[in-house]
Amino acid sequence: MNAHGGNWLTALLPFMLIGAVMLFRLRSMGRERPLKVTTLWVVPAVYVLLVGASLVGMRPTALGWALLIAGLVVGGLLGWHRGKLIRIERNPETGELSQQASPLAMLLLVAIIVLKLGAREIFGDSAAGQPGSHAMLLTDTFIGFALGLLSATRLDLYLRARRTLADG
Repeated sequence: MNAHGGNWLTALLPFMLIGAVMLFRLRSMGRERPLKVTTLWVVPAVYVLLVGASLVGMRPTALGWALLIAGLVVGGLLGWHRGKLIRIERNPETGELSQQASPLAMLLLVAIIVLKLGAREIFGDSAAGQPGSHAMLLTDTFIGFALGLLSATRLDLYLRARRTLADG
């Protein structure tokens, strides 16, 4: 009943996994975690390397580059908003920073993953080998979107953390 010719369980398994991870993650969201300002650059840097390797391995078409850039811009805007949803506090006694993620920020990430998985079900895995295919264009867009989202979220956290430390 899906593009892969498998059964419905195969199609639903990724969505069930996402649901389980989300439930686990939502339970821990109420807790504050330490915020290490000096390591906020690590996730965007690793993702830039992954994006670079992906683009070298399969170069996008001109339309693919345009969609990647559009995804980067939209992801950056949503990432900035997502960063604002994450609460930052400074412990007055120790001076250390902590963060508490918003369930809305988590739902945003899950929605992106569900859209990506849904696109795979619609277009099928075989389209991934054809650079001009709709699936590849969608993937180019998602690559840019994810890079923008992760980078802008971390940049917002970094700027707000520096302000919080300076005010403290």
